[in-house]
Amino acid sequence: MRFDNYILPALLTTSMLLASCATTDNEGTLGSLSDIKFELKQEKVDGSLEKAMASYEEFLKETPETEMTPEALRRLADLKIQKEYEAEDVAHAQKQAEQERAAQMQQAAGELPDAKAVTPVADSASQATDIQTPDTSFVPVAAGEEKESVTAKDSPIADISESEKEFSERAGKKIDLGKPGKNKIDIPGQKPGDADDLQAAGAKEAIELYKGLLKKYPLFERNDQVLYQLSRAYEETGQIEIAMQTLEQLIKQYPQSRHIDEAQFRRAEYFFTRKKYLDSEESYQAVIDAGEGSEFYELALYKQGWAYFKQELYEEALQDYIKMLDYKIDNGYDLDSIENKIEKKRIDDTYRVISLSFSYLGGAESIVEFFDKHGHRFYEASIYSHLGEYYLTKRRYSDAAKSYQAYIERNPISKESPYFNIRVIEIYKKGGFPRLVVDAKKEFSRTYALNANYWTFFDINENPTVLAFLKSNLIDLANHYHALYQDRRLRKQKEENYQEAIYWYRQYLSSFPEEKQAPKLNNQLAGLLLEHKDFLGAATEYERTAYNYLAHEDSASAGYAAVYAYREHLKVANQSQRNIIKREIIRSSLKFAEYFPTHKHAAVVLVAAVDDLYALEDYEQAITYGRRVIKVYPNADKKLLRSSWMVVAHASFDIANYKDAEDAYVQTLALTDKKDKSYNSLTENLAASVYKQGEQARKLGDHKLAAEHFLRVAKVAPKSKIRPTAEYDAAASLMLLKQWGAVATVLEGFRKLYPKNKLNNDITKKLAVVYKEDGKYLKSAAEFERIEKENPDDKALRREALNQAAELYVKAENKNKALLVYTKIVDYFPVPIEDAIEARQKMADIYLEQGERKQYIYQLKQIVAGDAVAGNGRTDRTKFLAAKASLVLAEPELDAFKKVALVKPFKKNLKKKKQRMRTAIDTYTKLVEYQVGEVTAAATYYIAEIYYEFSIALMESERPTNLNDEELEQYELVIEDQAYPFEEKAINVHEKNMELLDVGIYNKWVDKSIAKLAVLLPARYAKTEQGSTIITMIQPQPQDKTNKVENDKKEEQEREELEDKPVITEQAAIGG
Repeated sequence: MRFDNYILPALLTTSMLLASCATTDNEGTLGSLSDIKFELKQEKVDGSLEKAMASYEEFLKETPETEMTPEALRRLADLKIQKEYEAEDVAHAQKQAEQERAAQMQQAAGELPDAKAVTPVADSASQATDIQTPDTSFVPVAAGEEKESVTAKDSPIADISESEKEFSERAGKKIDLGKPGKNKIDIPGQKPGDADDLQAAGAKEAIELYKGLLKKYPLFERNDQVLYQLSRAYEETGQIEIAMQTLEQLIKQYPQSRHIDEAQFRRAEYFFTRKKYLDSEESYQAVIDAGEGSEFYELALYKQGWAYFKQELYEEALQDYIKMLDYKIDNGYDLDSIENKIEKKRIDDTYRVISLSFSYLGGAESIVEFFDKHGHRFYEASIYSHLGEYYLTKRRYSDAAKSYQAYIERNPISKESPYFNIRVIEIYKKGGFPRLVVDAKKEFSRTYALNANYWTFFDINENPTVLAFLKSNLIDLANHYHALYQDRRLRKQKEENYQEAIYWYRQYLSSFPEEKQAPKLNNQLAGLLLEHKDFLGAATEYERTAYNYLAHEDSASAGYAAVYAYREHLKVANQSQRNIIKREIIRSSLKFAEYFPTHKHAAVVLVAAVDDLYALEDYEQAITYGRRVIKVYPNADKKLLRSSWMVVAHASFDIANYKDAEDAYVQTLALTDKKDKSYNSLTENLAASVYKQGEQARKLGDHKLAAEHFLRVAKVAPKSKIRPTAEYDAAASLMLLKQWGAVATVLEGFRKLYPKNKLNNDITKKLAVVYKEDGKYLKSAAEFERIEKENPDDKALRREALNQAAELYVKAENKNKALLVYTKIVDYFPVPIEDAIEARQKMADIYLEQGERKQYIYQLKQIVAGDAVAGNGRTDRTKFLAAKASLVLAEPELDAFKKVALVKPFKKNLKKKKQRMRTAIDTYTKLVEYQVGEVTAAATYYIAEIYYEFSIALMESERPTNLNDEELEQYELVIEDQAYPFEEKAINVHEKNMELLDVGIYNKWVDKSIAKLAVLLPARYAKTEQGSTIITMIQPQPQDKTNKVENDKKEEQEREELEDKPVITEQAAIGG
């Protein structure tokens, strides 16, 4: 509640205010109070509110209107409202105290306020199965005393005395924010209605004060608070509609008011109670949008959820409820232990409405879908459990169990999962489903067995309830299925019951071998196995009975019976079981040899066990016991010793102990006749053990040692099949060491020894690299050419190989060879066009270097032609190379133009020079189309120079010899007039080159144009910076775009006119 309740500002004393208002001196007016520094204090009011109200009334009555008048009016109205609220608070507190006393008396009398059901908690006790055990010949081991597994806990969902409709009406009703008039004070001596009349009168007075204040002071800075209090006063007097209109005015006029969130919330409640849920959503959302800083944020989430719920928009409702729970948790609340009764009731109601929503959406699956969609929460377990308990109150046992199971399936590794499983078992028991109880106990026992994955995340010792429940379940299940096995009425299920009993016996014995029931259960298990003629199982359990417990009178006989049972079982076992049986025979045999080492058959038994160990891939044990035979029985039969050495060699190889394997193979071969069929295969194994040592060294980065081992294969087994691979790997290791000469020797030898080996292609590639790194470029180039020939189907590899070969020939100064290879590239690989053009450029460079001008020009023409027809294959690189080539190819046109001198016959030569000028200009103009900066600049430069050259040619042209001085002078003037436009054109074109600077292009051609302009227009372009020799360009002022277009057109027109206009002839000069 945001009021200035119980607090009044001590502006000064009332007498000081009155005294200051009474004077007429300017220094004593209220207007001068703004210059006085005084402290505003918030203090508790001593005594009744009437005193404060009287002070404000006296202040307003006696003091002229000042800037403090609206504040005083607001305070007075607030106090009138506050007076009523104090009375309500007292009444409400009295009523609440009476209710609490009544509840205490009811509980003292042994009554419970509401009916409650149980919900699962974390630490429940164990419980034995209630399955009835049939009468059998064996005496089942007791599982322990049955206990309750779930502690009773208050649950709002279990309150079945409140129907869903009643719950919806109660939990979703308007929230009491301190609405005026809710509780009235009973004053002795008053008649019924007097209190209402008194309180209404105070509110009406406040309304008039507020309205007057708003009307008289529309710009008062606290009018938002005035509107807020005015709405409260209207609500107090029952004028709800006007109160809502006042709140709407507050919202529109003062969106930044500190009361805005409460105003929106009250409007939302107004709409909600009138079932205008869409309107209420908008106002609730406005409060939510204000953020978590609003004290109404949580309530808005809660009530907006109810607004959605009322419209059957359950998913939207759930989003708000979950947000509310998130908010509570983020603010430090423990949802399971909230002390405030009102908040606890709201949380309980929230859980219940969440359960109802999920129930309407389809049950537990809808919870899964919701949190998958909107993000998971750590408190999801409570959502599932509340839904489960809701279903349980409705006696929907299957749905209740499914609710818990849905959580378990989604969260198998959670602290709640085992307790939820226990709850599932209890639900089935409550519903009377014995088959489901057994299945659930089996599931529980498997999921939470001691070796289960679950306990890698939790400490079972911190979960005694689960541990006790597990023990009880295992014994119950073993007894249950053992009894069913002996039940003659269940012969068809005999095998199935047998397997179940065996499984649960083993589960208990492997989990709790130290328990006092373990020996007896072990004995029951052995008897069951023997009864079923399971010799292997019987042997195992008898052996455990003999060796795993304290010694007893049957220990020796049990041990002997175990060995006997193993061997009997081997006689009847099928092939798929023999390895398992051998494993057990090995174990018993090793134990036999350990206890009786001097027995006459001890060596034979031990060697047989060693063979079986290797066959079962137990290499470490095979090596250990194989070496024991060699050490303990050195004088044994040669075949026994050879067998032991062979097992040691094979096993050492299999565990990557290749040095020991090599030594053992040497010993084995020494005990083997060379004519023996196994001799060659043993030799191959010897070679492999050496090769593997090389692999190990290579993996460790010791390439020198690796190469030595690889090359050693040829020495220990020169005819072995692995030798080519060893030689190849030796070369690879030597390459890493950059011992190029040694690598070349090995690879060349490989090629000679194994000409048809599939590795030869790779040998060629390696030799190419080796020769290149060793500086033997000609040999490397030849190998790259060989790579191209050996890989006819790999175009990319062939092209790259030829490129490498050509570059190496160039490096080796064998340009002719390089040309041949480049010729292959352009012939074999015309596409991609860029690579072909690149190759031709390199050919052109070589021809130019060798002075073969004709071939050089031919390649340039091929470059230009190739780029022209490239189509989609054209690239920036092809355009660049074609442009550069075209620039060179344009030189003859320029030279042809320059060669024509303007001499007699003047007219003929002039025409010829003009034609060649046009041809040269056209040629260079086309180069610009490539849009290559450097070439564009060069072409521009040459065009400018052509114009300039033509201008100079005119000026230096041969003069007629038959002119007198006056005619000659006139002729000179005409010549100058004709030459000047060409010079101007040259200047303009050079300036075009300068424009390239604006787009970031600068090169020698631009620089040459700048230098030329400095000569042609020195006053404009040849200025030098002070203190520097750098020529500074003085560029013309930028022109308007329209003028620029016009100028360009004008220049083009002038160019055409100049080219078409006949230059002065000798006769014309004379005539002029």
